[in-house]
Amino acid sequence: MAAELEGKRVLIIAGNWGVEQVELMTPLEALREDGATVDFAATEAAPVECFTEDRYPGKVIEPDLAYRDAKVEDYDLLVIPGGTCNMDRLRIDDAAICLAQGFARAGKTIAAICHGPWLLVNAGLVEGRTLTSCPFIVQDLKNAGGTYLDQELVVEEKDGWKLVSSRLPCDLDAFVGGIKDALTA
Repeated sequence: MAAELEGKRVLIIAGNWGVEQVELMTPLEALREDGATVDFAATEAAPVECFTEDRYPGKVIEPDLAYRDAKVEDYDLLVIPGGTCNMDRLRIDDAAICLAQGFARAGKTIAAICHGPWLLVNAGLVEGRTLTSCPFIVQDLKNAGGTYLDQELVVEEKDGWKLVSSRLPCDLDAFVGGIKDALTA
């Protein structure tokens, strides 16, 4: 195991159903490989049913905890993977909204991919920000006051916290690289 990220703590959050498997597992495994401590938190501390390509059944993953039990001060960075069904529920969950707001208030990095920025819209964290996402929620980002860029990775530090965003699973290498850069900056 590499030690590049040793001592860094990352929280990945998702609902218990419909998270895009590759957007969850790729950052989780890559960050752990590089020495970070990564906790995966779900709505409930119960099995998470993943999807592939947003519609086919994927793996069932055991979370480490329920995200309502996670404490912002225990982590350096928050990762929000996508999946339409996952984010459609997560973006209206008060505990998930409060967690994202807490990371921003604490000046910590938030990384969101694909539909993940939907949570940031509902948390009031998009206005005045430049970011990217999957094409399906571009209008939501613009309606929330964000500036959308069609790029594989957009990193912006503003208002005391950093936002790392990517569009789709094909951008995962850039997304993970952006997360690693944020953790080592």
